[in-house]
Amino acid sequence: MTRTLKNTALALVLPVLLLALWQSQAMKGGAHAYAFAPLDDIARSFITMASDGTLFLHSSASLQRALSALVIGGTTGIVVGCAMGVFRPLDVTASPIINAMRQVPILGWLPLVALWFGNGDDAKLLLVSLSTFYPTVLNTQQGMRVVDRKLGEIGTLYGFSRWQSLRLIAWPSALPQVLTGISQALAFSWIATIGVELLFSASAGLGTEMMAAQVAARTDIIIVCIVCVAVMGFILNQLFAILRRRVLRWQAA
Repeated sequence: MTRTLKNTALALVLPVLLLALWQSQAMKGGAHAYAFAPLDDIARSFITMASDGTLFLHSSASLQRALSALVIGGTTGIVVGCAMGVFRPLDVTASPIINAMRQVPILGWLPLVALWFGNGDDAKLLLVSLSTFYPTVLNTQQGMRVVDRKLGEIGTLYGFSRWQSLRLIAWPSALPQVLTGISQALAFSWIATIGVELLFSASAGLGTEMMAAQVAARTDIIIVCIVCVAVMGFILNQLFAILRRRVLRWQAA
C-alpha cells in the first residue's frame, strides 16, 4: 500500500509542476495572460460548457464521427485484408496500389476530397475512414498469411472445406493481428477526427469548437477541449484493451 501511494505521489509531481508553471505564466499579465488562461478561468469554462450541454454536444459529435469511420474503414479493411491474404492474385494486384496510397498523408487527400464532397460531414467521414482502412487491411493481410502450417495440415486431415479452414483455422489464427490493426485504427480514427474538424469547421465537434475558440481568443475553452480530447482518447484505448483481452483470453493457453 505504501509503495502504491509513493508511485501515485511521484506520478503527480510532474502534472502539479506543469500546472504551477502554467498559473505563474498566466499571472504575469499582458501577452502571457492572453496565451495562458488562469486555471480558475479554465475550471469555470469547463463547468459552464458541461452544464449548458456544449461540451456534450461537441464530444458526442466527435465520438460518433470517429466510431462511424472506424466501422466503415475498419470493416472494409478487414474484408479486403482477408481477401488479399487468401487469394494470391488479388494480393499481387492490390498490394502495390494500397502501399502507394498509404504513403500520402490523410490530410494530403484533403484538397481532392473537398473538391468532390465539399467540407461537410461526408468529406470528414471519408477522410477519417481512410485513416482506419490502412492499418486494418495491412494487419489482417499479414495475419492471414502467417497461419501455422501445422494447423492447415490438421484441417486437411479432418477433411475441412476451404470455407471451414478459413473460419475455423485461418481466422482464429489471424485474430490477434486483426485486433492489433483495429487498435491502431482506433487511435488513427480519433486523431484524424480532430484533425479534419480543425480544418473543416462546418459542424459540431471538439475540433470545430477549438477553432471557434481560437478566433474568439478563448484559450480557456481551447484547453478544455484539448483535455477532453486526451481523456476521451485514453478511455477509448483502455476500453478496447479490455475488449481485446476478453476476446483473446485463450491466447495465454
